Amino acid sequence: MAGNKTVFVCSECGYESRKWLGKCPGCQAWNTFHEETIVPVSKSAAKATVVSGVPGDGEKPMPLPQVAREDFPRCSTGMGELDRVLGGGVVAGSLILIGGDPGIGKSTLLLQAAENLARQHRKVLYISGEESTRQVAMRAARLHAQSPELLIYSQTHLDSVLQQIERTDPDFVVIDSIQTMYRSDVGSAPGSVSQVRESAAMLMQVAKTRGCSIFVVGHVTKAGAIAGPRVLEHIVDTVLYFEGDEYHAYRLLRSVKNRFGSTQEIGLFEMREEGMVEITNPSEMFLSQRDREAPGSVVAASMEGSRPMLVELQALVASTSFGNARRQSAGIDYNRMVLLLAVLEKRAGYKLYDQDVYLNVAGGLRLVEPAADLAAILAVASGFRGAVLPRGTAVFGEVSLTGEIRPVRFAEQRLWEMRRTGFTRAILPARNAAGIAVPEGMELVGVSTVAGALTQLQELS
Repeated sequence: MAGNKTVFVCSECGYESRKWLGKCPGCQAWNTFHEETIVPVSKSAAKATVVSGVPGDGEKPMPLPQVAREDFPRCSTGMGELDRVLGGGVVAGSLILIGGDPGIGKSTLLLQAAENLARQHRKVLYISGEESTRQVAMRAARLHAQSPELLIYSQTHLDSVLQQIERTDPDFVVIDSIQTMYRSDVGSAPGSVSQVRESAAMLMQVAKTRGCSIFVVGHVTKAGAIAGPRVLEHIVDTVLYFEGDEYHAYRLLRSVKNRFGSTQEIGLFEMREEGMVEITNPSEMFLSQRDREAPGSVVAASMEGSRPMLVELQALVASTSFGNARRQSAGIDYNRMVLLLAVLEKRAGYKLYDQDVYLNVAGGLRLVEPAADLAAILAVASGFRGAVLPRGTAVFGEVSLTGEIRPVRFAEQRLWEMRRTGFTRAILPARNAAGIAVPEGMELVGVSTVAGALTQLQELS
């Protein structure tokens, strides 16, 4: 033990220091340093952790023109929404990290996907570090997962896990979760920065050399980021985040990193007793509780990846009872909302300095694209003036600081989604309205400025 040394490691980015620091010099986070003891690894222990007999040993470097340029083979998980987020299915030999709040459904989704893969006669090894095999079996019975090709193994020792992978030779592996795994040659507690980093690196090596795909569950911090060092997200091939409101049954799976597909796709699910149920028509789902038009309610045509969706934006404007007006948003970036309110005051003359403004995206969805700007401005103006957009009207467009309505991408896809859902009128940027294929029965109202859009709001209400 004389050779052991103590270091302080940042739990957010992995920065190491010989002494405790209040603020991390690497990521600027406060109170993230934790003490870890580093134990020197003997040569015999280091050799014991090497997976032997893996295909690819002795492979020599090849000139780039001689490398076979083939598409990555993909395997469907049996869940269309999960396949969409992954880019069309699971790529052989990939390492996929799934994060989300506790209880949001990560383990349920992966157990369902494991059952679907096992029914395709693929061998799946589900490793649980948080539940016993009996507890996993109880949840599997609720999800009707009974395939003999699905193997359950409860273990937290990574060396034992690697031995089982080599012994069973599975096509797919599920690790639930990475924070519970530990290696004997790393002298720190499970869940520490060193353990998480080294365990992920070893799993990546196994995935690439054996050709099996590995799903890894990751815990999240209070800020919503995956716990552990940021290098963890750099090691894996794909990072998926589960989002959702605890008061809603809807769950959104978003891709934030994907080496084999787009990072703009999302998958939609509904949490039910029988597990995660796919939502194939998100527009009807998000508008299902919109019974009537009201001041402050505007339907926005949004794009999430290649999927158009209609969502409702709700704004409430009321006189403030305090010295400073209050601003609050849910589902839309707060700073973006404040910027749009400033444009509304400066370019359209709306006096909102003594008004509390609350902006909400119904259904728990989070909008990040600027095409929702025009809908947000019209929702606030509608709530302030009491004007109501008539039924069958949807809005999209980006708002600049000069008050100009700028064109957005995928205008035709948004219009066809409106028409399919029963909408007959669209307020959109004038440059998008010119030279576009208009669906039959759809009326286009092109606007160039915020003032022009507000005029249309008064005329249509």
